[in-house]
Amino acid sequence: MSENIPELEDDTGTFESGLPGFLGTIDGWIANAEAVILAAGIILMAINTCVNVVARFVFGEGFFFSGEINRILIILVTFAGIGYAARYGRHIRMSAVYDALPTKGRKVLMIFIALFTSAVMFFLCYHSYGYIETLYSRGRILPALGFEIWWIYIWVPVGFAVTGIQYFLTAIKNFTSEDVYLSTGVVDGYADSESEV
Repeated sequence: MSENIPELEDDTGTFESGLPGFLGTIDGWIANAEAVILAAGIILMAINTCVNVVARFVFGEGFFFSGEINRILIILVTFAGIGYAARYGRHIRMSAVYDALPTKGRKVLMIFIALFTSAVMFFLCYHSYGYIETLYSRGRILPALGFEIWWIYIWVPVGFAVTGIQYFLTAIKNFTSEDVYLSTGVVDGYADSESEV
């Protein structure tokens, strides 16, 4: 018995920026760097955790530095991931009012949302930089790995800055195109995944 299951479009392939010229090239480089960072971070976290579990089982004691490595990788993946999610239009949206608007209204609202979110991301970037300066001035170090703790938080302002840039570019894309865009390369819309029984 075969079912008619609709083919869903694969949106996990290579990234093609919707930006023209040099901006598109830079956007592509950043997208590739984020993908490598996220993949490597998740894989390293899984390997580190599995090796630590095996060490606990075999030797009766885990590696003393394993928790700190996972902490570093979680911060890296989290703040590299927010820019990645913005690039692919994957952040959670509360869209009941947005969906009820006509196309022109959705475009205006999307431009406002993108500009406001960009401003918030740059605000958080500024304050996270201040937090790193505070950590630097205190001179705290990681007990197991032995290097200064402020190094592990560098990804926080970088992630906020990249996300702010992505939302700003989304606003520009919506200004310059006829369609409504969730990001520079993702047109607003929903995939029809219903199938008849």
